[in-house]
Amino acid sequence: MNILLAEDDPSLGELIVYMLKKKGEYKVDWVMEGEDAYDYAISSHYDVVILDWMMPNGDGVDVCRRLRRQGYSGAILMLTAKDTVQDRIEGLDAGADDYLVKPFEIGELLARLRALSRRNFAPILEEEIEIAGLVLNRLSHVVCQGPQHIQLSPREFELLDLLVQNRGQVLPREIILERIWGFDTDVAPKTIDATIKLIRRKLEAFGKQDLLQSIRGVGYKVENESSFVHSGIYKSQ
Repeated sequence: MNILLAEDDPSLGELIVYMLKKKGEYKVDWVMEGEDAYDYAISSHYDVVILDWMMPNGDGVDVCRRLRRQGYSGAILMLTAKDTVQDRIEGLDAGADDYLVKPFEIGELLARLRALSRRNFAPILEEEIEIAGLVLNRLSHVVCQGPQHIQLSPREFELLDLLVQNRGQVLPREIILERIWGFDTDVAPKTIDATIKLIRRKLEAFGKQDLLQSIRGVGYKVENESSFVHSGIYKSQ
């Protein structure tokens, strides 16, 4: 189960991450600010997002409202020390699916996560996704253009798929690294650049080496469909 934890209390955050990973069935990304929670949630798939009510740079309620306005359909669990009925109503009205009052037992948190995951909020990814005249097959890791096809490694495909899913958005290297290689990875950021270079080299077979755009000092992006047409990327077809 993929979990995003947004909690600015270092002690509580470390405890939750430790206990979830100890179970062996959870992959956890941990952020400590509201803006980071929003960026992470919209850039990848999580089974459950855990939002602390009080955080710097955007509290949990504000982040929850923004995510729902953007059409985010994943499960959201709110953590807070606020325990009045009105507080609960405010959190649920903001779009939270469940509410857990601090202090709480880890066992109850785990039970609520299991319950939320059974409700299957997140949409199932389609087997294929299309972009700029290319078809990406998630089962075979093959990229096709008409009768031609190229094979990507699992890591290359995951990175390309992540960027295509978030077309039009710039994904920072830090987020890419954690989404593809894992939150606690010791892989250097330059590995992302090397993987991008390998993908571009393979896409040269279709004349699409410019599909992945570098944003200096930040990360990478794939433009949306209208931008491809405007920039002439379709000219070779």
